[in-house]
Amino acid sequence: MTPALLSSTPRCTSRQRHDDALITSWALAARSGDPEAIDRFVRALQRDVRRYVTYLSADPQAADDLTQETFLRALGSLHRFEGRSSARTWLLSIARRTVVDSLRYAAARPRLSDTDDWLSAAERAQGRDAPGFDDGVALAELLALLPDERREAFVLTQLLGLPYAEAALASGCPVGTVRSRVARARTALIELLYDAEDVGVPGKRPAPPSRRAPVRPAEPLLSSAA
Repeated sequence: MTPALLSSTPRCTSRQRHDDALITSWALAARSGDPEAIDRFVRALQRDVRRYVTYLSADPQAADDLTQETFLRALGSLHRFEGRSSARTWLLSIARRTVVDSLRYAAARPRLSDTDDWLSAAERAQGRDAPGFDDGVALAELLALLPDERREAFVLTQLLGLPYAEAALASGCPVGTVRSRVARARTALIELLYDAEDVGVPGKRPAPPSRRAPVRPAEPLLSSAA
């Protein structure tokens, strides 16, 4: 795993703020149906939305459908977007609601059969000789062990680079809560990373209890949805 992901340094840069402002201008221009602005808006944020829904839903096989549904909802309500937040934040909040609705629908319908865990599906979808396979799968595996709300906060701020204030808007909780969740996620990931490195090393003693983050019950993602 890239050490920078576990750093406490904010990942938001002046370049990203400039890009966010540009993307927001495209979203505002797209309200009138400008096809070029719509195309630029979608292309600019498609990758971020897909990464977000993949980690949030823990189902890479559903990521394409969730991404498409997110943009369909966004384009359908684009006339109500006034630019009070960045277009990225606005779109990710829609992506979050899309995932929550999908999880609610899946929970409500009868389960016909067990499915493979999402990590196995990810491994089948990406060849082991592909660049970045080991880092990507290792990060996905560790993130999957985090409580839902901490994983979401970490993905928003550390992988997608949203400022804490915008991550709070996207996830519908106070800024302080986001900071706390990211800090706890980072601590847990470091502990999990140490544990993973210790496995299979002859003579390596387990980490002392004081180094391990306490496990606390997490509030399900569904209960915090708007």
